[in-house]
Order: sequence, then C-alpha cells, then structure tokens
Amino acid sequence: MHAFVVMPDHVHVLLTPAPEVSFEKTIQLMKGGFSFRLKSKVDVWERGHFDRRIKDREGYDACVGYIHANPVKERMTVEPDEFAFSSAHPSAVVDLMPDWLR
Repeated sequence: MHAFVVMPDHVHVLLTPAPEVSFEKTIQLMKGGFSFRLKSKVDVWERGHFDRRIKDREGYDACVGYIHANPVKERMTVEPDEFAFSSAHPSAVVDLMPDWLR
C-alpha cells in the first residue's frame, strides 16, 4: 500500500498487488478481512470498485495527491497531514513507490 485515506463513507487506496496475487484477489482479501473484523451483518462494501492502472511517475504523484486532498476537499481538515486516517499523516507507514516508476 503506497497511499490511503479512510473517509466516513468511502476509502481510497493506492496499492501494488504482490506478483502472485491478482488485483481482484487483493481487493477481495481487503474487503473480506475488514468485514470479518467488523463482525457486522450489515453490508459495508459496494459491489464493485474503481481501478486505474498507474503508468508513470506523473500518474503516481497525481493519484497520491488526489488521495491526500480528500479530507481537505471535504473540509475535514485544513492540511492533508493533519488527518489521522491518511497516509499523509506523519504517523502513517506505507510502502515506497514501486521501483519501475522511479
């Protein structure tokens, strides 16, 4: 996971699946793991997801910027790094940019 933000009604994630795991399986594991830990009988996920392949460094930077700007856009914080549920926050730990984009 390279970037994320958890909003009250949605989540954004920038990730690179492991080579042996498909993107679809990665999403299934994320949704299933969360739902299992939630132990709720209520559906929390929409049926689908939106995916976009990142082709270059510019696209990567734009995606990270979009993710980090979400709480600011929704007026939940003034600066991205003030939002605790985001990879922009100083305490967040995320993976480095994939080598092939550098």
